[in-house]
Amino acid sequence: MTIIEARGLTKIYKTKTGAVHALDGLDLSVPRGTVKALLGPNGAGKTTAVKVLTTLVKPDRGTAHIDGIDVAAAPKEVRRIIGVAGQYAAVDENLTGFENLEMVGRLYHLGAKTARRRAQELIDQFELTEAGNRPVKGFSGGMRRRIDLAGALVINPKILFLDEPTTGLDPRSRLALWGVIKNLVAEGTTLLLTTQYLEEADQLSDDIAVIDGGRVIAEGTADELKAQIGGHRVVVTLVDEADAGTASGILARHGEGEAQVSGDGRVVEVPVTDGPRALQYVLADLGEANIQLHDVGMRRPTLDDVFLKLTGRKAETDDDDDGGADTGAGSRRDKTELENAK
Repeated sequence: MTIIEARGLTKIYKTKTGAVHALDGLDLSVPRGTVKALLGPNGAGKTTAVKVLTTLVKPDRGTAHIDGIDVAAAPKEVRRIIGVAGQYAAVDENLTGFENLEMVGRLYHLGAKTARRRAQELIDQFELTEAGNRPVKGFSGGMRRRIDLAGALVINPKILFLDEPTTGLDPRSRLALWGVIKNLVAEGTTLLLTTQYLEEADQLSDDIAVIDGGRVIAEGTADELKAQIGGHRVVVTLVDEADAGTASGILARHGEGEAQVSGDGRVVEVPVTDGPRALQYVLADLGEANIQLHDVGMRRPTLDDVFLKLTGRKAETDDDDDGGADTGAGSRRDKTELENAK
């Protein structure tokens, strides 16, 4: 059963240089109890889609429903059943972690006693017991993201929206937050996730929608998307980057399409149809050309390959989204809007 559904969502921002179509007829559906990941290059419309679905922005055209509720017609009803954690932690640095969560509970009109009890439950659940009574300004990045995510769960929402939840976190903190998210989903929470980390989508999502130009251009599980470009990749790591040109020519001769060279010129790869045979030919030709290798092998396509094939560019890690429509000031404004919505 579908719990999040959008049809024909369109949002146009006016800028000094013209109009930016942040959303251009976006269609999206998320079944109950699943995780949907939105992937796309900068300016694709991911953040704007989340803003529309969480009542922070009104679309110019199209419809959106959350658990059967029309987002535009009944935004207050939608806010009662969703939790939202944006790109930037919406917490008060001068309050303690416990006080932040208690405040969110009071904003949701839980009552003083219930708000305090729920705050303590979340402090314990997110393993912040020792830090819960310290001001948030002394928290690490990973702890801030955890307290922000805890704030989105104060009302035990049916649906959770996470916009770039692990941006800027170190690998250890990212893995810890992934564990928290997986536990929430196991308990029945429906999750819509935007991420700039392809590995994150691969690890957490049941289904992925690739967005570009404000619309969905491909959709499916990670395996289904990878299967669209099929085959294997032959990858070689060169001792001398000066050999990149010759190596590229050799790999292209035995591959399907042009060979790709890394930024430092040391890694060259190409898609192939018959991996083992192509690898044998590549090694023979590289040896004949006296090209020395650090490493060589085959690998299956990754989501990065899918992303490159579908959008013509690699995934980017800039925080700016939606064609410049979201600036730092805009991000701060969104936090205020979210608190008002609560």
